[in-house]
Amino acid sequence: MNVSTSLSSIKGVGPKSAERLALSGLHTVGDLITFLPRRYEDFTEVVNIADIHPGKMTIKARCEKVSTRPVRRGLKVTTATLVDGTGKLQAVWFNQPYRTTQLAGEDEFYFSGEFEFSYNRYQLTNPSAEKVSDIGKDTVNTDRLLPVYRSIKGLKSQLVRKILIELKPLMTMLPETLPVEIVKNEKLISYGEALLQMHFPKTTDDVVRARERLAFEELFQLLLASQMNRQENAKLEGWHIPFDLAAVKEFVAKLPFELTNAQRRAAWEIIQDFEQQTPMNRLLQGDVGSGKTVVAGLAALSAAKAGFQTALMAPTEILASQHAETLQGLLEPFGLTVGLATGSVKGKARQTLYEQIADGVVDVVVGTHALIQDSLQFHKLGFVVVDEQHRFGVEQRQRLLAKSAKMPHLLAMTATPIPRSLALTVYGELDVSILNERPKGRKEIITKLWSPNSTAQLYDLVDEQLALGRQAYVICSLIDENPDNDVKSVEAEYKRLQGTRFKHRKIGLLHGKMKSDEKDTVMTRFANGELNILVSTTVVEVGVDVPNATAMIIENADRFGLSQLHQLRGRVGRSEHQSYCYLVMSDSKKPSQRLKEIEKSNDGFYLAEVDLKLRGPGEIYGKAQHGALNLQIATLADTKLIARAQTAARQFVQSDQNLLQYRQLAEQVEKYQRLTTLN
Repeated sequence: MNVSTSLSSIKGVGPKSAERLALSGLHTVGDLITFLPRRYEDFTEVVNIADIHPGKMTIKARCEKVSTRPVRRGLKVTTATLVDGTGKLQAVWFNQPYRTTQLAGEDEFYFSGEFEFSYNRYQLTNPSAEKVSDIGKDTVNTDRLLPVYRSIKGLKSQLVRKILIELKPLMTMLPETLPVEIVKNEKLISYGEALLQMHFPKTTDDVVRARERLAFEELFQLLLASQMNRQENAKLEGWHIPFDLAAVKEFVAKLPFELTNAQRRAAWEIIQDFEQQTPMNRLLQGDVGSGKTVVAGLAALSAAKAGFQTALMAPTEILASQHAETLQGLLEPFGLTVGLATGSVKGKARQTLYEQIADGVVDVVVGTHALIQDSLQFHKLGFVVVDEQHRFGVEQRQRLLAKSAKMPHLLAMTATPIPRSLALTVYGELDVSILNERPKGRKEIITKLWSPNSTAQLYDLVDEQLALGRQAYVICSLIDENPDNDVKSVEAEYKRLQGTRFKHRKIGLLHGKMKSDEKDTVMTRFANGELNILVSTTVVEVGVDVPNATAMIIENADRFGLSQLHQLRGRVGRSEHQSYCYLVMSDSKKPSQRLKEIEKSNDGFYLAEVDLKLRGPGEIYGKAQHGALNLQIATLADTKLIARAQTAARQFVQSDQNLLQYRQLAEQVEKYQRLTTLN
């Protein structure tokens, strides 16, 4: 037996089990031993019902009676009376009607859950239930931690545990996957021992040691890939763009506003990169409305003065149009030509534009995916800007960069603040510039949490803004109304507001299922002030700049992530007018910690760190483009472990060891190199 052995040949795995395992991506022994528990049930301390007290508890009991009843649309409650010889106890589950069948009979179970005072009584809330006879002495004794795995349709956790028992001897013989000196220096347990302790821990200390080892390995792989990308970038030859002090001074002097210190710093970093022999590979992080386009415009001017063209690629037509308009205003006074290449530019107009780009008449070309079409050729492309870079795949970026005779300088821009720990890992090969200051004259957005029971007063406040000639957004999370769901849908809300409180106002509707031209029409009408209110889904998260919009209502705000709420809020507060963001809760319960955080802070970088701690990294890259960082164990909030892994990765690169002698490590590093590279 080895890691490539098919699971179907393992004792206890029949054809049906093998089929269900395969549907979950588990085909080989290697797949299963790296299928790690998502949590553990602690059966080291089992209390009698008579001795139970508030908190996380485990009891050994049987079910005396159990029943399920619907309490309102979309909610079913299962209640059970549990007995153990010392007393009786009430347990309750929400939307888990299968418990009725599971608990029928005389079997004893281990119940683990929160014992708390709720609905005017003490009860065990949503406990897990593990049949005593299923645990068995061979798997995990009752005085052990019981691993709980991600559910596989049609298979129980205990079957996974039984199969893993057959694989225990193999785990003890697994070869080391990290360089031996790193394991020794970092005082880590071996790879095989870590997997064994994840699946069969005796104590919580075992789990801690195993997690540390596997988390370190994941981070080391990611950071080593980053270091190697940086090495590869250093070998490339780019265009030399000299610093034109007079042009930059004139540009800054002609601006109708004063640059922030952060903008000056970022621009200077880019200008210095332009003078190097190696191409720039820089990420410009700017919170919403921090003035990234101005920095890109100053850099485009520098490139044009040296005879180079700039390409700026944006994810949507409307965003590309907005960038083109802004850059035109900034650069036309210097005799530069800005062209817009999108799908809407057709026929003769497109042919003329493409000819002018190829001849070098157009200095700055702003566009969508149209920029990477084979028919569009540049005269001398020296500088590439990719806005909201995470919305483009690696291949799309590379096709744009390939339109230059040498590797052009690359500036990736994002309005999604990335926590420092995340930037260290994912963007380790990049130089990072941060715009963390608000342009002068902008006021902080006033953010308020709002009960759904008080929307009448809320609508009055918004209508006061509209009466002043301002505009408002109403954000909902769903498109179609679902009778089994209490989340407000955008279409239902649009009709409701049109027919009730805001029937005297002009209202627009926007969602992702609309055709591109329909979306653009609605956004353009809103931007032009033809609509008072825009009822929308999160498609406005990265959208046009409407300085006149000063109010935003986000329905069911507790269903959104912190970073997403901050991005949405950034659609208002883009002028000198005071702006407001109202976060309407789904119910009147106490708001969560993350909602309290966004109410008190407008700092996207601070909120990104909070979000990382509260929710984990989630998807850094969209699956639609090129996959996600599939970290099973490591958390990118663990800055201490990141620092250790970063030092080890740097030392490994400097030691000139051959990565190929560590096959598994080499495969993972290659995967991460493809995932995290920008060029």
